[in-house]
Amino acid sequence: MTHDRVIVEADGGSRGNPGPAGYGAVVFDVDRRRVLAERREFLGVATNNVAEYRGLIAGLTAARDLEAREVDVRMDSKLVVEQMSGRWKVKHSDMIPLAQRAQELAGSFARVTYTWIPRSENPHADRLANEAMDGADAITSGFAAEDETEEAPAPRPATGSAAGWTGAVGAPARMLLLRHGQTELSIERRYSGRGNPPLTAQGRAQALAAAERIAARGAIAAVVSSPLGRARETAEAAARALGLPVTVHEGLVETDFGKWEGLTFGEAAQRDPELHRRWLSDTTVRPPEGESFDEVKARIEAVRDDLTAAYAGSNILVVTHVTPIKTLLQLALGVGPSLLYRLHLDPASLSIAEFYPDGGSSVRLVNDTSHL
Repeated sequence: MTHDRVIVEADGGSRGNPGPAGYGAVVFDVDRRRVLAERREFLGVATNNVAEYRGLIAGLTAARDLEAREVDVRMDSKLVVEQMSGRWKVKHSDMIPLAQRAQELAGSFARVTYTWIPRSENPHADRLANEAMDGADAITSGFAAEDETEEAPAPRPATGSAAGWTGAVGAPARMLLLRHGQTELSIERRYSGRGNPPLTAQGRAQALAAAERIAARGAIAAVVSSPLGRARETAEAAARALGLPVTVHEGLVETDFGKWEGLTFGEAAQRDPELHRRWLSDTTVRPPEGESFDEVKARIEAVRDDLTAAYAGSNILVVTHVTPIKTLLQLALGVGPSLLYRLHLDPASLSIAEFYPDGGSSVRLVNDTSHL
């Protein structure tokens, strides 16, 4: 259903500034009698201003989805209202990409106005933002299931281990796991490990689409990449959109497939039939002059520990390859190696895993390609 004109009210907050942050946004009809859409999301660690801009972006996105022609934005953030109205300059590096995204969304309407209101006149959006900060996160964010509800924490096991909503302690490092874009080897389904095939034209387009999605989400503290070129190129597209540098972690490199590099499944099986058969069921087996999946797991465990310690309480974008992503998901789920052989990951797909300082973990998303 289309709406000629709507009212967007948005808010954001941070408990600590920076600290645990969230936003809320609501779209009303022109008489402000009917709620047409609501959005809220927990952002991890962020500032008040980042959360307020994220609320505005969410509200404008919801209005666009409703096919509104005109939007009246009402917020209790003087900064956002004045900057979006063009009276104040956007200077802070964290604000520039968010303001640009909001301006892009505003350009899809025939008219957008911005009005400052006191907090007492913005109770609906304020309530949604506080609910997000209280833990009702990821609703309609596109990074978790819609209308996701969390159960009450279960008693902690005697070992002290925990997973996600079952009682993990502390703020997790939320890792947005992005596989690199398409290469010629991925088209032909060839083993692609330590070689360095460039992205195809479609792969570059996939990287840009993923970058736009990540930038629209915002609240990313860091972009961490495998050292290989196809991952670096994908990471750099997102980093430009986010206004962040790319940090390279050598441990995120893909499996070394040794003499099987560049071969198809059938070609490798024909070359080394018995070894290939054992490799498909035994994670201790190495390809000729290559690396076993157990060896990959050992270095990915070290990567997980590094990133969890460095980015606890933050969202980070991790751009890497099939095996490292599968291994991080395997570690987060606490499951056996069968996941490595049964899980499919598309080029430029997004998965999300959370790792807590106390050892708890959870998986929120797997192989999402809705941005492509």
